[in-house]
Amino acid sequence: MSAPVVSAEELEALIREGVPLVGNYGITIEQLGAGTVRMKLPYNDSFVRPGGTVTGPAMFGLADVALYAAVLSLIGRVELAVTTSMTINFLRRPAPVAITADCRILKMGKRLAYGEVLLFSEGDPEPVAHATGTYSIPPHDPVTLAVSGYHDPESA
Repeated sequence: MSAPVVSAEELEALIREGVPLVGNYGITIEQLGAGTVRMKLPYNDSFVRPGGTVTGPAMFGLADVALYAAVLSLIGRVELAVTTSMTINFLRRPAPVAITADCRILKMGKRLAYGEVLLFSEGDPEPVAHATGTYSIPPHDPVTLAVSGYHDPESA
């Protein structure tokens, strides 16, 4: 597996500054690879809804920003890459604890990227939600690496 083209620190700063709604959630990157990311949403009382569970909008924001980070880990700082579609399925009631997102890019094209995110309550091995999404990628320098390791011969 190759290294990401941006650092975790650069992505965290970009999320805080460029996506301030979610950036203010306190999300941190725990692991970053080319096309993969593990992020953590810390527990916060404001993320808990009636019934003592983490609110869906906080989990959706985490999933969306994880997919953004995974895309940028492959193409670099193309900040205008945007979500074109995203679906989340809430599988189980999350405990009022930190939430971890494990994201990977499944397909990286010239104009679209498709990936999935699994969300976990801290300390629980079973996922609480599963999301899939597509990102639109604006024109930028060529992407020469896909997660599979495929190299475009025209870019060599």
